Amino acid sequence: MATGKNIQTYFEGAWHDGDVPIMRAADHGSWLGTTVFDGARSVNGLTPDLDLHCARVNRSAEALMITPTVSTEDMIAITREGLARFPKDAAVYIRPMYWAIDGDATAIVPSPETTGFAICLEEIPFASPDATTTLGLTRFRRPVIDDAVVNAKAGCLYPNNARMLAEVRKRGFGNALVADAMGNVAESATANVFMVKDGAVFTPIANGTFLSGITRARHMANLRDAGNPVHETVLTFDDFRDADEVFLSGNMSKVTPVTAFEDRQYQVGPVTRQVRDMYWDWAASTA
Repeated sequence: MATGKNIQTYFEGAWHDGDVPIMRAADHGSWLGTTVFDGARSVNGLTPDLDLHCARVNRSAEALMITPTVSTEDMIAITREGLARFPKDAAVYIRPMYWAIDGDATAIVPSPETTGFAICLEEIPFASPDATTTLGLTRFRRPVIDDAVVNAKAGCLYPNNARMLAEVRKRGFGNALVADAMGNVAESATANVFMVKDGAVFTPIANGTFLSGITRARHMANLRDAGNPVHETVLTFDDFRDADEVFLSGNMSKVTPVTAFEDRQYQVGPVTRQVRDMYWDWAASTA
């Protein structure tokens, strides 16, 4: 499924033009859903935290009992080789992927001996600085580690995200604010979430029900380096109703201001703008 344009695919040791087929009908990944991926970004020649995203896809593979076959260092080198096929100012989504090919005698458990690997580079425009979203409530919740592989960025988790989004979009919202198993706020359907109250920044504590994002961690580090403490804690939906600012944090857009949660309205506030500015200042400093 292509969402952008100008796709380049690394598969079986070489770069190919276009959205090439990489999986067969009987592969374990296509049959039983053993697929993992990660997402990084190249924007104006900057590839912030590319190393951390490449390392995480290997950890995600191991969480699904898939054997990772490409080191972080080699994955970075392959990705940079592929990015050279794009204009320097292109906004590119970087997606390394693994999937299991064979299963054991029962077919259910993936074989550690055969692993598929690809990298898909897809030109997808970066969000406008003026882009915002709204949040609605959903009846669907985040699973726990006893129920699902929530410690991986796994394709099998995304149907749950999709039904969250579909439910709230029917009511006119852009995203969902999602509960964990205990009924407290976990994140949105697609990204981690922060709120601001009286100048202080809060985010739900990473309790194993959601993937604590690389971009989330970067925002927290930047804020703390600037002398702004970030409180990781249990947050309720009422806490968000009482917030002064809310923003989402994810790789695709880095910072997305939230202008409403159900009937509660917010302004795009100074802390949200500061977080975005600090992120790109940090990214430029690492180039």
